[in-house]
Amino acid sequence: MRILVTGGAGFLGSNLCERLVKDPGNYVYCLDNLQTGRIENIRELMEFPNFEFIQHDIVEPIELTVDQIYNAACPASPPAYQADPVHTMKTSVFGMLNMLELARKHNATVLQFSTSEVYGDAQVHPQPEAYWGNVNPDGIRSCYDEGKRAAETLCFDYHRQYGVKIKVIRIFNTYGPKMDPNDGRVISNFVNQALRGEDLTVYGDGKQTRSFCYVDDLIEGIYRMMNSSDDVTGPVNLGNPGEFTMLELAEEVLRQTGSRSKLVHKELPKDDPKQRRPDITKAKQLLDWEPKVALREGLANTIEYYRGLMERA
Repeated sequence: MRILVTGGAGFLGSNLCERLVKDPGNYVYCLDNLQTGRIENIRELMEFPNFEFIQHDIVEPIELTVDQIYNAACPASPPAYQADPVHTMKTSVFGMLNMLELARKHNATVLQFSTSEVYGDAQVHPQPEAYWGNVNPDGIRSCYDEGKRAAETLCFDYHRQYGVKIKVIRIFNTYGPKMDPNDGRVISNFVNQALRGEDLTVYGDGKQTRSFCYVDDLIEGIYRMMNSSDDVTGPVNLGNPGEFTMLELAEEVLRQTGSRSKLVHKELPKDDPKQRRPDITKAKQLLDWEPKVALREGLANTIEYYRGLMERA
């Protein structure tokens, strides 16, 4: 298999590359513009003869002969995608078009990393794939939310109009090693603040909920989706249905780190969803997949990773 992973130096992309490159039957192209991806995430993979890094922005076309395309390119944390919202939208739309054209030319399968953000501030809970969402089309998060929705539309239109083989997954909150410590999402924030002895920033009253999937579980689901039969196009939710409030998460981080940090409440960001939990019925039925790693175990691995980063720094 000749496999292209866009956004391959990012959090999810680098973990996926690590999984794929260990199969000697694969040749893995890791493509990233390094806007949010980090060379450190893939440094060890560069020793593999079947791994190749290409610095490139998928907003611009690229020519490679490939069998599979995992399209993970796009900043995923609010601070990152809001820093350059126009480029975020271009990445989702122009980048998706370029990857679909590449797949069409080489009869490749393209798997789009979509997101639970397509559901917006959901009024249905938990969120099944049939739910159309409640998204603000012109807010500060819209560049990401609507960009990902448009990318899904392009996938299904290319499938219907040109017969391109597509897979669409909707990824819920994921965490684990290789996530940028300055990512700006809640687990990386809490863990690094606790390790530095800083106050933990809780937005709103802390009673809003999220479900957290450990990265190894997610990568397994992604791999199964790509290698499922061609008629499994999705969208398919991938995430952990275990639901926690932000206060519960903060307490567990403090317990595991042994930190004496205090909680400081700040105003809830605009359009921040109140609750988020996936319905993974389709993933169970179509992929025989569900997460295995409990939050307590995954947090321990994540804390160890960030501790190691701090020690090396």
